[in-house]
Amino acid sequence: MKMSVNERREAILSILCRRREETVANLAQELEVSRRTILYDIEALTLAHPLETVRGRYGGGVRVADGYYIGRKYLKPSQQELLKRLSEQLDGEDLATMNSILSEFALKTEK
Repeated sequence: MKMSVNERREAILSILCRRREETVANLAQELEVSRRTILYDIEALTLAHPLETVRGRYGGGVRVADGYYIGRKYLKPSQQELLKRLSEQLDGEDLATMNSILSEFALKTEK
């Protein structure tokens, strides 16, 4: 039975969260669709998930941001910035606690 678009996109996201990166060609072969279909899916998924496409000789690939996993709750950028500003006023155990919150729930987007 053929997967629906949503099922296929969920499968792509699940694969990427497990493997952290994959080629477009491998995803297409594994999910039994064309490379173009995978590229459309990746384009749609990047609107809601921290995915990055990578150019390559054999059709390129895609990777997921460090620390990103399906179902995990993350701070919004505005929340993260507020906590960083507030942490400047903290010290000792309070600062350590704030840093642990930021470390656990702030999405790492640096490359």
